[in-house]
Amino acid sequence: MMSTDRSDLLQGTLELLVLKTLSLEPMHGWGIAQRIEQMSSGIFEVSQGSLYPALQRMKNRGLIKSEWRVTKNNRRARYYLLTPAGHRQLQAESRAWERSSGAVNQVLGWERGSA
Repeated sequence: MMSTDRSDLLQGTLELLVLKTLSLEPMHGWGIAQRIEQMSSGIFEVSQGSLYPALQRMKNRGLIKSEWRVTKNNRRARYYLLTPAGHRQLQAESRAWERSSGAVNQVLGWERGSA
């Protein structure tokens, strides 16, 4: 899923990253993986073996839908789009991420005798 010295953070946040990516524009799977890598400055490398099962789970939950389109290279590809439920899930997960990451930062910044 990621390069050797990178954290396992993506494991638990892949769906959030996919939702955010698809909120920008509909994309095919390879494009989603490339955009996540680009937006994370290369920190997250999403393998096809992780991405496609996640896309299928999200599709089954009604967060995304797919349709066949023609790419810029004139090839047919399955494009993924956010549904209204996907937009709501992105908002909810983004709020939860902000709370959780803020709490982790608070714990990491805690010094002995701070209480």
